[in-house]
Amino acid sequence: MDLELPGLHGSLGSPVIESMNFLNEVAQQYPDALSFAAGRPYEGFFDIGAVHRYLDRFVAHVRAGAGGDEARVRRTLLQYGRTKGIIHDLVAKNLRIDEGIEADPESIVVTVGCQEALFLTLRALRRTERDAVLAVIPCYVGLSGAAELADLPVLPVANSADGIDLDDLVRTVERAKADGLRPRALYVVPDFANPSGISMPRDTRERLLALAEEHGFLLLEDNPYGLFHGTAGRPPALKALDSSRQVVYLGSYAKTGLPGARIGFVVADQPVTGAGPESGGRQSLADQLAKIKSMLTVNTPPLAQAVLGGKLLTHGCDLRAANTREAQVYRDNLRHVLDGLAEHFPPGSSPEVTWNAPTGGFFVVLTLPFAADDALLALSARKHKVLWTPLHHFYGDGAARRQIRLSFSQLTPDEIREGLHRLAAFIGELSAHHP
Repeated sequence: MDLELPGLHGSLGSPVIESMNFLNEVAQQYPDALSFAAGRPYEGFFDIGAVHRYLDRFVAHVRAGAGGDEARVRRTLLQYGRTKGIIHDLVAKNLRIDEGIEADPESIVVTVGCQEALFLTLRALRRTERDAVLAVIPCYVGLSGAAELADLPVLPVANSADGIDLDDLVRTVERAKADGLRPRALYVVPDFANPSGISMPRDTRERLLALAEEHGFLLLEDNPYGLFHGTAGRPPALKALDSSRQVVYLGSYAKTGLPGARIGFVVADQPVTGAGPESGGRQSLADQLAKIKSMLTVNTPPLAQAVLGGKLLTHGCDLRAANTREAQVYRDNLRHVLDGLAEHFPPGSSPEVTWNAPTGGFFVVLTLPFAADDALLALSARKHKVLWTPLHHFYGDGAARRQIRLSFSQLTPDEIREGLHRLAAFIGELSAHHP
């Protein structure tokens, strides 16, 4: 039986959905190309032996808590697990140590990556066709894709040097309400946003929290890069400043723990009333997300949680300290990228290429003298053996723009040096044809 795409869910025809697959697979299509495309963590410290040590550490932890009951140990590790997760107490401790966030472990749902946490939250917030989610554009393509799957329109909010244009945010919210829409939440990455690399100053974070409370929407704080900052002091996470439970915190251990474990989480401590007499009439948003998760992935694999939990236990739940080597690699790589760009494209040179200068994270954005799309990316990969990401993937409209994202997180200094040499050759060639 043949199926027609127009007869399937509308998201499957969206350029947003195509973008995620494209970004995941483009490096495999051009294995000989140096890749500035994928925002993956550095692999130089990966250690298979550590996986076994972490698992053993967590088993010992469970055994101690079970009083030596081996049946309970086996059940915890090998049986279907609790929907909310089995490492929620360790996650809460990690948040307290690394972020200064005080979270009740019962307000935490451990998820299959942060992407599931994001989808669960959007699915719970979408009640009718009036509901919408706000996002600073350009934004992480996973937000746009999850919103499509949840049938939530994304209302764009302008970016700025401070990570968000707060005046445009207010205008967008007021215009949406006037049009009969209900903005439920704003998705933000306050630290080294993907793709822009911009971070929000503390005063912007505090004003954003006040505006969210005033206008009645939640903040969905996604924080995969917060530990990877430079020498400058880092402002507190939004959730650490949150005194009115306006923030749903979306966490990931892909960058700081182990990407192959696919462990994320959500802190959703917002009270939910009218939940039924069996719950005393009051639950948390986390309880509601767990209900959805039980019908989506049932539970997050306990063995994957055990490995990540073992890493947390091994390092006293202090992942800032556990990632000292990785953080130094990212700082050095950022410096190599910025220095290399300055060498290849000095002020006043032709072609004119400009870029931003983040103080941490994984990404730098270049502005080119020509519009860059997927066809030019393919040309760059085939002829010059270098990959990058067209910024249109983060707008969700497929329109080519004069900006590209460079991700430097998984490269060595020599690869960065050679990759920028190849990129400069590509830009020089294309500029000659686009005066």
